[in-house]
Amino acid sequence: MGEWKRRRRERTASICVVLYQCDLISPHNSPARKSKAKPNGKKPTAEEKKLYLEPEYAKSRITDFEFKDLVVLPREIDLNEWLASNTTTFFHHINLQYSTISEFCTGDTCQTMAVGNTQYYWYDERGKKTKCTAPQYVDFVMSSVQKLVTDEDVFPTKYGKEFPNSFESLVKKICRYLFHVLAHIYAAHFKETLALELHGHLNTLYTHFILFIREFNLVDSKEVTVMDDLTEVLCSGGGGGGNGDGGGSGSGGAQNHVKER
Repeated sequence: MGEWKRRRRERTASICVVLYQCDLISPHNSPARKSKAKPNGKKPTAEEKKLYLEPEYAKSRITDFEFKDLVVLPREIDLNEWLASNTTTFFHHINLQYSTISEFCTGDTCQTMAVGNTQYYWYDERGKKTKCTAPQYVDFVMSSVQKLVTDEDVFPTKYGKEFPNSFESLVKKICRYLFHVLAHIYAAHFKETLALELHGHLNTLYTHFILFIREFNLVDSKEVTVMDDLTEVLCSGGGGGGNGDGGGSGSGGAQNHVKER
């Protein structure tokens, strides 16, 4: 199988161990604990108080690991292999994080895939634009990403098989979609996440993901401005932030109209 393949798998495994020292879904943190968590009942607006920015919640992590170091490409590891293993890992963790609040994300509570004043539309393989509910959008995302990461022609796992020329663009597309899911969890379902005591996991995952996409320029900075305030809190200073991508005050002018993406 080759030394590089072994190292890739060991490195990916170490990410999972460091990032998730305790199971996301455990007897203590089970989404079945419904008594505290209540559905939103309405679409969140940009003017509402953002609970996830409260210092007592924003400081919550499950590890003090320096993520800025964790995302750097190790020596002797192929770039595409590093992108593949990390992208696959993020997909699984974000999918799992969303599953903990999925029962509260319904067509009634989340009638559009929106984050503040930004509304996301799904584009199928033919480029057809579709307006859908948040759970429909997330289902489209997870289904399409699952199809890609399990396709041997796109994410090869066998020794000697080359990555396609379009691999980097596909990774960027995947990361863009995964960001949308993370942003929606914060914008629409942070109360449920907090009630389930999983906000530390969410903050850790978000910090790691943002620093990873910054490191390899995988998502346009304009795309992530919708969460600039959170990124500034979680990824600056101790979080390893700072090159300006995905940070700053770019979302400040979006308060009076709805953006479409």
